[in-house]
Amino acid sequence: MRSTSVDAARRPGSERSAVAPRLSGTVRVVGAGLLGASVGHALRAKGIDVVLTDSSPAQLRLAVDYGAGRLAAEDDRPRLIVVAVPPDVTADVVQAELAQYPDAVVTDVASVKLEPFRELQERGVDLARYIGSHPLAGRERGGAISARADLFIGRPWVVCRDGDTAAADLALVEALALDVGAMPLEMTPEEHDRSVALTSHVPQVVASLLAGRLAEADEASLRLSGQGVRDTTRIAASAPELWVQILGANAGPVVEILDSLAADLREVSDALRDPGAAGARRVVAETIRHGNDGVDRLPGKHGQNRRFESLVVMIDDTPGQLGRLFGELGELGVNVEDLRLEHSPGAQFGLAEISVEPASLHGAISGLQERGWRIAGNTND
Repeated sequence: MRSTSVDAARRPGSERSAVAPRLSGTVRVVGAGLLGASVGHALRAKGIDVVLTDSSPAQLRLAVDYGAGRLAAEDDRPRLIVVAVPPDVTADVVQAELAQYPDAVVTDVASVKLEPFRELQERGVDLARYIGSHPLAGRERGGAISARADLFIGRPWVVCRDGDTAAADLALVEALALDVGAMPLEMTPEEHDRSVALTSHVPQVVASLLAGRLAEADEASLRLSGQGVRDTTRIAASAPELWVQILGANAGPVVEILDSLAADLREVSDALRDPGAAGARRVVAETIRHGNDGVDRLPGKHGQNRRFESLVVMIDDTPGQLGRLFGELGELGVNVEDLRLEHSPGAQFGLAEISVEPASLHGAISGLQERGWRIAGNTND
């Protein structure tokens, strides 16, 4: 059996970084699930001492075995504590950590910020050393076994400060975000919760509702599933237990958006009851166009609002084909901006939808065709 150190070194993104860390000393991570263990992997890759603790001994041991950190010791004196526990116990754990380590700054990575903050305020807890934060990163599967050192790279990390936050304490939390490769972004707890209601929490509800329609669908219908339904239901695989807590903690902003969305759906369904009626087609067209406008506002690659052209390449379902495709695109001087893969049910080939700069599109198509690749289509035609 391989040693733990070898396993940890081979975990994706866990190689020792050549860039000096901003943090120093010991970082204590409370909660050894996906986010907590990923923080551990990322910081250890920087050479930082990480202490792990978790209410589940099995989860804790697994995270330690994978190399996310070490077990706590009585003489630990952490300068920074990262609380990575479910939302319904975040306030309890933050309060306990503040009391146990009076010289440490405590942050948490819960996906809601206002409710834990208010709960701690109501208890009369001194929050001078507490700074709520939230990395906008995750995976469909949780637990220490899914943790990755590169989970936060390029992702926003919201930091919620207030007027009592010391500059040195704020710098510690921002250093944490930067050391794991994230981009710190300051928001109030209210701004954060309204924002994630729109960009994360409501999309989860919508995806789950749509995916729920598939549960009772007949097999013939499911065989027609394409990339559209896969894209719009991908996050429906999330854990129900966690989302009950998240949605309950951020219910106000979520309900407001859901009510507006329900009104929009009613308008479209009313128009489609009689598509030939005056104004019905306009309602449908404006709905789709408004969606175009919203997509245009989403940050693209490197945070820029950019539109790319796409081509679809047919790939034989044999080893090495995707690597060969990327290699030949490189030879053509074409940079791949985005990639989506879809396997055709019952067929021995897949479809690779590749996004490129508009100026590169025609060169990519002609060059690949000359090399024998089959182009299934240009999605912008």
